[in-house]
Amino acid sequence: MTLKIAIVDDLEMTVEVLKRLVLSVSEYKIVWTAKNGVEAVKKCAADVPDLILMDLIMPVMDGVEATRQIMKNSPCAILVVTATVEGNMSKIFEAMGCGALDVVATPVLGSEGNVEGAKELLTKIATIGKLIGKTSKEEQKIKKYKQTSGEAQIPPFIAIGSSTGGPKALADILSQLPKNFNASIAVVQHVDFKFAAGLVEWLDRQTHLKVLLAKEKMSPKSGVVFVAGTNDHLIITPDFTFAYTSEPRNLSYRPSVDIFFKSVALNWPEEAAAVLLTGMGTDGAEGLKNLRKAGWYTISQDKDTSVVYGMPKAAAMLRAAVDILPLEEIAPALVKYYTKKTKH
Repeated sequence: MTLKIAIVDDLEMTVEVLKRLVLSVSEYKIVWTAKNGVEAVKKCAADVPDLILMDLIMPVMDGVEATRQIMKNSPCAILVVTATVEGNMSKIFEAMGCGALDVVATPVLGSEGNVEGAKELLTKIATIGKLIGKTSKEEQKIKKYKQTSGEAQIPPFIAIGSSTGGPKALADILSQLPKNFNASIAVVQHVDFKFAAGLVEWLDRQTHLKVLLAKEKMSPKSGVVFVAGTNDHLIITPDFTFAYTSEPRNLSYRPSVDIFFKSVALNWPEEAAAVLLTGMGTDGAEGLKNLRKAGWYTISQDKDTSVVYGMPKAAAMLRAAVDILPLEEIAPALVKYYTKKTKH
């Protein structure tokens, strides 16, 4: 299946490097290029691609404003590609708040003709292609690379989102998990940061597993439950560690389940499990759908056992959940999933 890609960058050399990388995958096609945001907005309105590789700093109109206008008028997947990730964090998160899916450092041509950062870019493109229903043969090669690169061991993983009625639901699930359960669990519960430490202490008494506040640069570990601990959004980074971001600022819920689930869908290298529990509103439903598209085993709590059937209902309406289960069946389903996965 062909993935139609557009490139927006004011530097001709960068455009050529990006073209070379994109066209190295037979299923990828470049449909147009643009030198600034104004040109990109016009071209996107005339020919909407599957994915735009969007530079951040450009003359006339930058990548943030271009992302905002494109997502409003002719929406499509946007990957920010910038030369200075660390120096542009505020603009990066602003662009993501406008609808950009992720960010990656601009690949550069090395002294020996190799392209540094090529694998990272192709990994991001393949992941986004999967999320929007466009996959390629290259994806399996990239996935294998991600799983074997680096020193860190990637544990089995479970992502959980919850809101109103969530603490009790979390306690019920965690209390049913066995002491030798080897998955790492990350929880985003809608709760003010002043109460996060108290929630962690209380949950720690309800389960055989260790429960900790998730802190910057911590890595998920087997048998440990990590709970979001600030009013900023918890995310998983490309190097499989936890981080927090203040953007997007305009979300009603902080931390956001959607922001966390979407970061996991983009960056976690293996298919795993995710659960959306009781809560008001719709937070987490879109993120859960992204995870299901990425091949994850997704669960939403059923109406009868939800204190507020808002978030799980939104997930059900989007068909984001593989299974819709009563609360008492969620932990056994997770144990069964990972028992079966381990045997394979």
